[in-house]
Amino acid sequence: MTSFPHPNGTVSFWRRESQELDNFRSTPDLPDESDIVIIGGGYSAAALVTHIQKKYPHQTSILVLEARQLCSGASGRNGGHVKPDPYLHASEIAAQYGLAAGAEVADFEVANLNAAKEYIEREGIDCDFVATRACDVHFTSSQDTRIKKRLRDFKAAGVAAAQAVSEVGEDDAEIVSGVKGAKGCISYNAAHLWPYKLIHHMFTMALKHGGLNLQTSTCATSVFPATDSESSWMIQTNRGPVKASKVIIASNAYTLALLPEYREQIIPYRAVSCHITTPSPAPPLVNTYALRFKDWDFDYLIPRPDCSIVVGGARSAYFRKKDAWYNNTDDSEVIEETRKYFDGYMQRHFRGWENSGAKVSEIWTGIMGYSRDKLPRLGPVPGKRGMFIMAGWTGHGMPQIYLAAKGMADMVVKDVPYYEAGLPRVFEETASRLQNAPNNVLESWYQATQSPRL
Repeated sequence: MTSFPHPNGTVSFWRRESQELDNFRSTPDLPDESDIVIIGGGYSAAALVTHIQKKYPHQTSILVLEARQLCSGASGRNGGHVKPDPYLHASEIAAQYGLAAGAEVADFEVANLNAAKEYIEREGIDCDFVATRACDVHFTSSQDTRIKKRLRDFKAAGVAAAQAVSEVGEDDAEIVSGVKGAKGCISYNAAHLWPYKLIHHMFTMALKHGGLNLQTSTCATSVFPATDSESSWMIQTNRGPVKASKVIIASNAYTLALLPEYREQIIPYRAVSCHITTPSPAPPLVNTYALRFKDWDFDYLIPRPDCSIVVGGARSAYFRKKDAWYNNTDDSEVIEETRKYFDGYMQRHFRGWENSGAKVSEIWTGIMGYSRDKLPRLGPVPGKRGMFIMAGWTGHGMPQIYLAAKGMADMVVKDVPYYEAGLPRVFEETASRLQNAPNNVLESWYQATQSPRL
């Protein structure tokens, strides 16, 4: 199976009406060279260009290469959820890397939400941004007790991000959450938006600023050192070569197509989201949600301003069929098992929606880039001077990318060392990670399917 983007991905709800930059090319031909080349045209590239232009407005030329249309990868196919994790995954990080590391990630994600909110409001961006609360719902008492203990331990340890998280007990969980069968829930600050519109705005403003050359439908096929320089790179594309002083790999799930050492390090993970509409009135939802059926099986959803719902997940429908999702980059077709899963979804799970007539109006597939150890990969690529990586978001990029790009801008333009860039230490790409990181993605699959370890 190819590791490059499929030429004909399914159309997501976010992208059903194309924007003017979808097939934009700043110049008819590729430039011969550029100071910086960013491979990938999603949120990572948009945020990185935004921060570079703000902090270093007159110092560099930037070329962005996107294999398909602008924001046609995971950034244009996700659930629109900007949801920090102030306690759950962060506590797993704390258990493995120490409390300080877990707290650093939790606080970073909360700061990212606040920074993105401030940017969107300051710029007046029309992207349906809504600041709200996330509601994580648990369906067994034992699960609720176990997860809340982790939250309380984080609070007791003084983790700042955890202090604003609140709990709801079993007696009130169904009423407060509106979710049938809820045995408990946890609530904290989050947001939702129209990701495609946000990224389109960022690129529109970057092009007006000047210094950016955007080239869509331009697939980078290989990257190799320039023969005439020890500090430059050649990027071969389907439209010819480009020389660059610095290259940023921001292609997430497709990283391994350009860097073979990332095979089984950033794993393409095929997933599904859908858009649900209702012809009849139903109780309005004000929270975003994670419905945690099991540790490995959870759905997430956001309520849209027009009272429709975007839901992603359905793992229980396909997760056991490893080839359907693991190392799979085919987003041209929906995982068939998920269609039935989403039928009647709101009626099954939400109080007062039984007679709403809610049904799926669009369903689509997206390819996430799951990092082997479930942590983003940021910073210089080991052993490749002038090459950087900003990928491996593991389905959780929206609450991390904006501030990650701020730190990356300093590293790329001014060679600021990672430890001075203001980024969580466990996100740093290192030679040790490339060689020794456990495959937590497969471990989750083994546990879910109760298969013997291979």
